[in-house]
Amino acid sequence: MCAAITTDRFALRRLRVDDAPTITNLVNDPKIYRMVARIPPHQTVAQSAEWISKHPARRDRNAAHIFAIEQDGELIGIVGAERDELQLPFEIGYWLAPASWGKGIMTEAAGALIQWLRDRGERGFVSGYLADNPASGRVLEKLQFMKADRRPIFCMGRGERVDHFDMARVG
Repeated sequence: MCAAITTDRFALRRLRVDDAPTITNLVNDPKIYRMVARIPPHQTVAQSAEWISKHPARRDRNAAHIFAIEQDGELIGIVGAERDELQLPFEIGYWLAPASWGKGIMTEAAGALIQWLRDRGERGFVSGYLADNPASGRVLEKLQFMKADRRPIFCMGRGERVDHFDMARVG
């Protein structure tokens, strides 16, 4: 199992427990937690560390592959693939520090992760975005995802149901 995936501009590496303070600091920005369904507002370092500590067991079961996006030695975001059952497609999820938005970083990072998964034999992927976050939708469209459904989902960061587009990619 690889420890890192590299692109021309950055590395995707496995998370470490010592990343918890940086992750916590970043995700506590409302520009992030309000746009990602599963990040609570006011996340603590302990919550981040607990989340990271679950990754090795899930990785060993081929249920989750979560990577830090590291540029010039600095963690600037997260990209990952998770699933509850081995027969299900991986769900691609991500977030990026606002200072790094608009530079094509997430398209490159998620594309590298998907290619790594494809090289391991995976072919189906799902993802989605909150309807008021069209930039995330553009990332997925560039990665050949297609809209599959529109439905409300609960967003922890907002504490309410929010309109969401489900997307899928085959191949």
